[in-house]
Parts: sequence; C-alpha cells; structure tokens
Amino acid sequence: MTVAVVAILAAGVFWSLPRWLPPTVVRLREWIFGRINGTEGIPVPGPLVGAEHFARIYADPAADGRSRGAGLSDLFWYWLAPGPQMHQEHLEPGERYRTVARTTRRVLAIGHRRSADLATAATRRVLDTLPPGRTSHVRLRDLMMPVWAEVYYELVFAEPCPRQARELIVANADDVVTALKGTGLRHLDRRERLTRYLLRRIEEGTCPVVLPEPFTALETAWYVQGAYFNTAVVQMSEAMAHVLLCAAAYPPARSQVDDDDALDRLIDETLRVHPLFGIAHRITSAPIVVDERVTLPAGAVLLFNYRAFQRTGPADDDTFDPDRWRGLHHRDAHFIPYGVTANRACPARGVAPVMLRASTREVLRRYVVTSSASHTRSLPSRGPAYLTPAGITGPGRTRLAAMRLRDRWADVGRSLEQLAFGTWMVVDARRQRLCAAYFEEVGQ
Repeated sequence: MTVAVVAILAAGVFWSLPRWLPPTVVRLREWIFGRINGTEGIPVPGPLVGAEHFARIYADPAADGRSRGAGLSDLFWYWLAPGPQMHQEHLEPGERYRTVARTTRRVLAIGHRRSADLATAATRRVLDTLPPGRTSHVRLRDLMMPVWAEVYYELVFAEPCPRQARELIVANADDVVTALKGTGLRHLDRRERLTRYLLRRIEEGTCPVVLPEPFTALETAWYVQGAYFNTAVVQMSEAMAHVLLCAAAYPPARSQVDDDDALDRLIDETLRVHPLFGIAHRITSAPIVVDERVTLPAGAVLLFNYRAFQRTGPADDDTFDPDRWRGLHHRDAHFIPYGVTANRACPARGVAPVMLRASTREVLRRYVVTSSASHTRSLPSRGPAYLTPAGITGPGRTRLAAMRLRDRWADVGRSLEQLAFGTWMVVDARRQRLCAAYFEEVGQ
C-alpha cells in the first residue's frame, strides 16, 4: 500500500470521526458502566414488564424503595453530594421523607400568577445583560441557569436574590450537571461554599425554610441545596434549553408567544421528545405481580425508562409536532413529563409548566432563536444558539454552517471527555460507597 493511499485512508477516517466516534463512545460507556456497576436492574418497559404495565407497576405501593439496596445509588449519591441522604428523591419512605415532602409542597404552593411573575422578572433581568442591538452567541443552559437561581432563591428566602448568592447557586448547579453529563469531574469545594452559606443563614434564623427537629441545621442546609439549588435549578435550565432549541427549529413558535395554549403545546412536545428524566430506579419492598407469568421479587431494582415509555402509545414517533396535542389528551398518551403522581412525582409539577411558559414567552418576544447544533436529550453541548433581537438580521447560512461544523467536532472531544471522566466517577463512586456505607452506619 502506497503512502498516498494510506494518507487518503487516514484522512477519510479522520473526517468521518464526528459521524461514528460519539455513538461508539456512548456504547463503550454503557459497557463500562455495566461491567463496573454490575448487572442489577429490570428495565421497564422491557422484556419482563411491557409498556402496558408501566404506569401500574410504577404506582404500585411496593415500588417504594429509593436508595437502600441498589448499587446504582452509590453513583447517584456521589453525583449529588454533599448531603445526598437529605435529597428528597433519595430518602427512603417513612416519616423523614413525609416531613421533607410536606416542606417542599409548602414552599412550592404558590399561585400561577406569582409563578409567572417570578419567572418573567428573572428572565428579563438576565436578558438585559446581553449586548443590545446585535446577535449574541450563547449556551442556552448557561444563559438560563441564573434565571432559575434567582427564582428559587426568592421562593426559599422570600427576598430578591443578591449577586453573591446567585453566583454560589450557579456554580453549585453547574458543577452538579457537568458531573452528571460526564463532561467534567465534580468539585465539592464549589458545592460546599453554597452549603456553608445556607448553613449560616439557617443558624442566623434568616432562612424561612427550616425542617423541624430532629433534623439538624446541616441537614436542612443539605435539603435546601439538593431540592432547590441542585435539582430545581438544573432541571429548569435544561428544560428551557430544550424548549428554546425546539422553538428555533419550529417557525410557528415565533408568532405564538401570546397564545398560552400554543406555548403549552410547544413545551409539552419538547418534553415528549426530550424528557428531562432518563431513568428512575425504585427498589421493590415486596413482590409485585405483573401478570400470570411474571412476578417481580422483593428487592428487585426497577429501571423506569421515561423516553422508552413515551415512545409507546398514541405518540410513539420522533417527529416534533406540537399540534398533536390539539386532539390528544395527556391521559390518553404515554406522557409523564413530571413522573407518576402515585410515586414521587416531581414536586414542582404545578409551578414548573407555568414558569417555563412565562420564561419562554419573554425570550421569544425579545429574540429570534437560531441554532444548527445537534439536539439530543442529554444535551452535553449546553445548547449553543444565536439570539437575535427583533428587527435585526440574524446569522446567515455561513455562520450556521460554521456552528454546525464546530458542534460536530466539539462532540468528538466531548465524547472522549465523557468516556474518561464518566469512567473515573463510576469507579470512584463504587470505591467510596456513599449510599451503602450510610445505611450500614445508621443500621436502617
């Protein structure tokens, strides 16, 4: 084989990297995860539990275990540290969980008008920081994170969010989601700065959200950090990035900003195609009968796959079509954007849709959103996009082609980062055994 032929082949392999390397790395990461974490877990829907049983099994009272007894929990606790034992979603059923859940419901029990006003005002403040009169290149998740930092700070503390607190919250949330995506390692020092701030406010008596005894001040700080400044800020920022990327590819959205129903259909379809939750795991506390052939034993780890379930039933395709919701009711579709009500549904399911609509409206009123970057559920790119003020000429084909090319090659690097960082964190989580060690210590 001549040098010229080798060079041509090498060039072909190199230029084809964006097409084959990222999916190959995803499969490799899945294999590594399986080898390190073990083979536990029953996929739902899957070979044992079909989609027709999904909602019933998810809602079964015996599908109530959350962390104890699942090797997966060590990894989730690692990602959510510090204080993962106080994260509402990872508390075992019992009085501690009920007390925390009641507190969360009380904090989030606000009217639709108040929800919309908070989201609109925070979105305006953040958008006002963009350069006026010209197109801005942004990462949508990064752009929206300060919005939800301010909103949830005000819900917790009942006062406007100062810059110092916003910076602490954003640094914490960004570090959590970066580790979750495998695009970087976790940095506990960034997270613990927020913990210390919250603990100080609680000890000073200036934090209205307080858990009753026997919870300690530190446990309350961990709860506030995990529920509002980890999960809420991260999930709302991710949701807005998805919604705005979908709006960029759906021209009717630009003329529907004053139509609540149209915006709701846009958001619903976004969450159908790109559900925020990937897989929720539950541990069975007693056997669950699926049908005459299958019974799930006590201690089984059930892996509820939201995307797989939402790809069954009347809305089982990948086509982005908000108009499907004109004649399709949520109860008839396999659509669970905020989980299943009977089993730890998202506590923000009442306020989140209203806030998303208000924030989306504010962005689309002021800017035309365009993007040529790839759009996946995990969104490790953080959602690159152009925001162009109304009346200004936006990016042309050349800039969009350059964005697409940059994003495809950046995906190659991100895939390798995810492989390296993700593997390390899985190994480190298994070594630290945060969840297993906690339950061994407390003897629960």
